[in-house]
Amino acid sequence: MMRKTLYSLLPLVVFLGPISGWMPSFLGTAVIPAYEREEASAARRRADSAIQGVLGRISEARAALKTAPADSLDSVTLAVGDVKGGAVHLLKLSKEEFMRQDGEVSAVSSLGTPLTVRVVRPNYVNTAVRVTDAAGQELEPLVVRYPVEKEGRLKEVAYYTSAHPAVGSPEVSDAGGEYVRESLNEAAALLASKGIKISPEIVDVAERLCHVEHTDHKRFKTEDSVALFNEVRALYALNSGDTYRYSVSTAGAGGMVQMIPPTYKAIRERNPSVGLKADFVEGMRDHSNALQAMLLYMQDTWDTLVENEEVVEALRTGLATQPELLAAGYNSNPYKLPKYIGRGGAGWRSLIPEETKMYLRIYSAVERSLDFDDRS
Repeated sequence: MMRKTLYSLLPLVVFLGPISGWMPSFLGTAVIPAYEREEASAARRRADSAIQGVLGRISEARAALKTAPADSLDSVTLAVGDVKGGAVHLLKLSKEEFMRQDGEVSAVSSLGTPLTVRVVRPNYVNTAVRVTDAAGQELEPLVVRYPVEKEGRLKEVAYYTSAHPAVGSPEVSDAGGEYVRESLNEAAALLASKGIKISPEIVDVAERLCHVEHTDHKRFKTEDSVALFNEVRALYALNSGDTYRYSVSTAGAGGMVQMIPPTYKAIRERNPSVGLKADFVEGMRDHSNALQAMLLYMQDTWDTLVENEEVVEALRTGLATQPELLAAGYNSNPYKLPKYIGRGGAGWRSLIPEETKMYLRIYSAVERSLDFDDRS
């Protein structure tokens, strides 16, 4: 149903319970030594500095691109910078060159510097490249300006940052994970303010799905999964509200949550008081709107599933879990799950579509590989 092609430190409270009716005042709170607090604070400052440094260079690159001569429909302009800072170089390439797997292009930048661009992974606005100068020194590919066309006409101009190694870091990936978490918290809070309660467990699963939905199945089979998940997180950090803005599947699933138009329409009609955007494309491009739709759909799916006796029994006996049913239902038709369980029993997973089997594998890997602070 929803596949894509594109793309502070608080005291640790430990309740020990009463000891013979009395407990010393110092028990119950683990006091963190001052040096550990200082180290944690310093590490946080370094991480914030690293993230702000990258985002600052990206902002500068975008500004340079917005004042540069426009591209034709057949060309793109790439903004790159020295990893130590300095001026931004602009490089113009044809879309054909930009989208050629393992392609290598030599060009002179806007500053008169000969540079070599190697295409690591072509993926439209999210194409990953590496850029080096004549001495072999690597530069940061900061932003691509990509004319998006429809029926031979300019539809819009995309500005996007790919999660390539030159701008990726653990700090950037962590920031992306935090962006997803906070965005979901805000979406759940908005729904609550409108009188709609989303269970914490649903939001927890949705947080994993925001990673699973954008993990390429083919790459998952051949590449390091942790690196893939961190790449997804890095994209969220580097592009924030524009992340996956241009990601549309052959089935028409779009944006951050990869929802298809009929599903979105049904959610809007079922929840008129929420005020979801009427236009599907705009609704999917708005992360807050899209995440509210995602949470509404998942909560409704779950409420319907647990009305089925076979599902309830499967949950009670451990034949199935809430996360895997929600994940399988999000990727395929959730209302077929009770039939799979009824027919397959312990082997119900063998009856689900092949793509959904892979989807559950990726979900398990996300759960196993990344740190999440469960709301439940």
